[in-house]
Amino acid sequence: MNILIIGGAGYIGSHVAREFLDAGHRVTVYDNLSSGLRQNIFRDEQFIHGDILQKEQLSAVCRGAGFDALVHLAALKAAGESALKPEQYSVYNICGSINILNAALEAGIKYVLFSSSATVYGEPDYLPIDEHHPVRPANYYGFTKLEIERIMAWYDKLKGIRFASLRYFNAAGYDIQNRITGIEMNPTNLIPVIMEAACGIRSSVQIFGTDYKTPDGTGVRDYVHVNDLALGHLAALDYISLNDKSLTVNLGSEKGFSVLEIIEAARRITGRRIVTTVVERRTGDPAILMASAQYAKESLAWTAHSSDLETLLDSTWKVYQN
Repeated sequence: MNILIIGGAGYIGSHVAREFLDAGHRVTVYDNLSSGLRQNIFRDEQFIHGDILQKEQLSAVCRGAGFDALVHLAALKAAGESALKPEQYSVYNICGSINILNAALEAGIKYVLFSSSATVYGEPDYLPIDEHHPVRPANYYGFTKLEIERIMAWYDKLKGIRFASLRYFNAAGYDIQNRITGIEMNPTNLIPVIMEAACGIRSSVQIFGTDYKTPDGTGVRDYVHVNDLALGHLAALDYISLNDKSLTVNLGSEKGFSVLEIIEAARRITGRRIVTTVVERRTGDPAILMASAQYAKESLAWTAHSSDLETLLDSTWKVYQN
């Protein structure tokens, strides 16, 4: 297939692009490079510098190359920042996604893969979280993801666009073959923050609360290797194109690691002293978030093969130490 990957120069997007290229698809990346990197653009893909808020350019790109499908990974994604700047998150995440859907509709692109998030669930009623769990986001970023899912469902019903909404849990790790080496700019996720501390880029790692009802008092999260996520996109495109049916599915490892557990493992793997600072809990942070990926196994024949803690940290350290 001929695939347009919007946001394909970013951390997750570059891994998704690499998997589609490896599977024999033609790939064009459309990215504004606000967080993506030219270093993450491959020689065997086409690159177009552009923004999803530039409607005319976006429409022209979608019309111009006979794309069969698009992957939508472009978003502002910091949960804390979304509370401070909801106007920016509304415009870029929601309005930008509407621009993408309208451009796809105009160009006759029937299949859309959407980078959603487990933040749509909010505080869990039960664990592990499956796709039937109530959706009630605890932050504005999660609200934007859920709102886009709802809009896509209407485009499916009214216009026949088939979508896969992939609800990521915590993406982590780097390409196991070490083909992607561009580090994230200003990361907020735990593992890259730990790596920055190990490299001396930052002085310490903040631990947001040590009084949760967990074995060591720190929050427990489900981490899924980015190579596993990328393979999930391939499987999801096969599903919606072969079945002519949309899909909403969790992509998670079904395992939970605590903040302290990850820090201790990182100290062992990096051999570096990683200083920590305990601060207050963040509003809306649950004690434990862990996925059920049973539906992904059943519908996509997908499982998280590379999401053990050793691989997550070792593949990341190989990039950061260089």
